[in-house]
Amino acid sequence: MRRGALARIVLALYITGLLLPIYWLINLSLRSNEDIMSRMAPWPVHPTLEKYVAIFHDPTWVHGFGVSLTYVVINTIISVTVALPAAYAFNRFRFVGDKHLFFWLLTNLMAPTAVYAMPFFNLYFALGLFDTVWAVALAHCLFNVPVAVWILEGFVAGVPREIDETAALDGYSFPRFFIRIFMPLIANGIGVTAFFCFMFSWVEQLLATTLTASNALPFAAVMTRSYSAAGMDWELLASAGVLTMIPGAVVIWFVRNHIAKGFALGRV
Repeated sequence: MRRGALARIVLALYITGLLLPIYWLINLSLRSNEDIMSRMAPWPVHPTLEKYVAIFHDPTWVHGFGVSLTYVVINTIISVTVALPAAYAFNRFRFVGDKHLFFWLLTNLMAPTAVYAMPFFNLYFALGLFDTVWAVALAHCLFNVPVAVWILEGFVAGVPREIDETAALDGYSFPRFFIRIFMPLIANGIGVTAFFCFMFSWVEQLLATTLTASNALPFAAVMTRSYSAAGMDWELLASAGVLTMIPGAVVIWFVRNHIAKGFALGRV
């Protein structure tokens, strides 16, 4: 009985520690700068939505939010689309250098994003892709595609090969089998993979700011507008931070069932 009570207390403290920064960010976003700088308050005494309204009425903020969502969605679609057949090939077929190629994919994750910033900048500037959503989306594929292949290969391994053979005997072409039979069987893996790709691309800032200037400036880069010679606009920065958490929370809500099953059945 005591062990059960102790476990619940520890769990409650752990969850509180996780939620405390989020709560404090929301708390700051609902208080004025004068109130934030004058005292430490556990909750807003005079809550205000002034900065939220200012953000939604500022075209620069709205454009940055739309740009970020655009390149994140593009990257997620490309990463999952490329990784699905690649994971199937790595699991179902044996070819020269397959294990070395699989390992090479993962080596792309062994260096920080800062290492690739300058090569990507020079390459995309020469190709005319600089300051476009495609530059950021394709750059993030360098990191997301290997992770997607690695995760999906584990789910592909969980599907018996006999299903492939039975479908072929029943007259299914490979594209029809892959889309109508195989993909529904690994739907949980696809959901988990899309979640990881979305979250990495959404929170990554270095490449997103290096490969853009004004036309495709992401939301995180626009947040630098909260710094000025007059000081830090804490209320504006906190309000923007709260808004950045909403897309991730929405994605988690829609794929929550796939994530739970994916963690239980796959590699993650």
